[in-house]
Amino acid sequence: MLSIDEQQRVLILSTLWKIAMNQPEDPEFPSLGIFKCMVSLLHKSTNDKSWVLDGQNIYIPYYAAHIVGSYTMNSLDFAEKAVESGVIPPLLDLLRGKISWVEQRVAVRALGHLASYDSTFETLAVHEEEVVKLTMGLASRCSELVYNEFVSVKDTNLRVNYHKNLITRGFGGLEMENRKAEEWASQIQCWSLHLLNCFAVRGRSIDLICNQDFLKDLSSMWGGLVNHTSPSGIGLIRILCYTQSGRRKVSESKEVIECICNLSRSSDAWQYMGIDCLLLLLHDMDTRYKVLEVASFYLLDLIELRKLGERSKVGQKITKALLIDFKNGKSRIKIPEIDRILKQIWVTKVDKKRRERSMSDEKLEEKRVMVNLIKQQANNSFWLGDIETAVEKYTEGLKLCPLKLRKERIVLYSNRAQCYLLVNDPDSAVSDTTRALSISKPANSHAKSLWRRSQAYYMKGMAKESLMDCLMFINAFVTVDKRKQEKIPYYAVQMIRKLMDSTWFFASAKSKLSNESNSSSNGNSSNEEFTKDEMSGLYTILEEPMIRKHKEAVKRKLNKYGKQKDSFMALSI
Repeated sequence: MLSIDEQQRVLILSTLWKIAMNQPEDPEFPSLGIFKCMVSLLHKSTNDKSWVLDGQNIYIPYYAAHIVGSYTMNSLDFAEKAVESGVIPPLLDLLRGKISWVEQRVAVRALGHLASYDSTFETLAVHEEEVVKLTMGLASRCSELVYNEFVSVKDTNLRVNYHKNLITRGFGGLEMENRKAEEWASQIQCWSLHLLNCFAVRGRSIDLICNQDFLKDLSSMWGGLVNHTSPSGIGLIRILCYTQSGRRKVSESKEVIECICNLSRSSDAWQYMGIDCLLLLLHDMDTRYKVLEVASFYLLDLIELRKLGERSKVGQKITKALLIDFKNGKSRIKIPEIDRILKQIWVTKVDKKRRERSMSDEKLEEKRVMVNLIKQQANNSFWLGDIETAVEKYTEGLKLCPLKLRKERIVLYSNRAQCYLLVNDPDSAVSDTTRALSISKPANSHAKSLWRRSQAYYMKGMAKESLMDCLMFINAFVTVDKRKQEKIPYYAVQMIRKLMDSTWFFASAKSKLSNESNSSSNGNSSNEEFTKDEMSGLYTILEEPMIRKHKEAVKRKLNKYGKQKDSFMALSI
């Protein structure tokens, strides 16, 4: 391979890469010594700068590392052959950034596959501290790395040519390059997390991974744009929480705990992982009281969550974890706020449930009639602009409403949340909508509650959570009755457009680069508009009400709450 023409060499390698990707378990080339060949090419690439920069040789380390990663993806035998052939040292050179981020991407992928098997993990673990530190750094800064070195370079002629060619395979212009670069940066992060997980799941380097700055970065890492099964940063945090040292480190960061709590009250696919982390921390007496004050406030809204995906009795498990210190209706915790929350859980899940077991069908129907009457009174107050009275009436209805009347309670919670939105109380709106979504069947399926919680998160500046709820709302909206072929509401499309910039993978990298640029230009104020428009200032989206009754009167009276015209959605009736 080293003696043939460089163009032929690259052509052969790209063909071998396609074969490895499509037939990763075919033993033909591994048995012929392909790993030794790739090791030679990688060593030549990392040790002979003039050679690798000669013509098309620059493509060789990328393809060579990718071939190693593809063949070791599903086969222990191939992984062992690769390690015996000496692939780890040159892959580490690529991981160190000896060439560029493109080669780091395929190096961390290959090393992650080698670390997946016990027999090959030990060989890699010889370099444990360096590998873990390098991978942590790559996971944290990959978005800045790719953005600064590629995406932010607007002139396509100034971008590294072989990067462009590898990313687009020769097709597409600037837009395609940017989209693929985002995918590749996301893959770098996902594969870095996978490699770190291989150490953490074996109880290795826990204290090193639990660096407080890295934990904060970890708690904000999304899953993959392409690797949809990647559990994002929360997956690694959960692995850390299975160890005593990991729980202790995680519990020491209030910021990380709040991120986990926010995840537990969201419609993110990894919501259950956030709940798992909190339960692990609550069951450990060394960490319980460090997180209880924050976690109890969030978990209170989830105590009636029955099933979440394949997990059943989720709310029951949350209730047991919270009431460990609560015996016979009395709390042993002397912090007033926590004591209040625990008493509320006791009343809802134990006391009220016990009293309602003996309720007759006639009594239940009587309660239903009374609750509906109160709900109508609350609705009338709302449409007359008397929001405070509406809140009081919805609260009265909730206190009276039996737990069995699930649909009625969903409506009461969701309608009260709409009132809280109008009086600019997004925290209460998030709480009420979460309770409504917890008792909906299936969980997180009540469309209006999803939309209202999306608005509430938007008001709080929590773009990621708002986007997830908005996407779930659209999904629920268009699947209610497929025969009607409902169009996506315009106000939801508007919300998505506003949120995409804030949740863009490179959003923080763009902001940081812009701030640095402004600092270096003596306080130029050009970034002020960008920050206001794209990174903050989230507000409730305007929408047309579905119900026109008393429209003009409602507009006038709602204006006293500082809201623009029509900034509400029809109540669930």
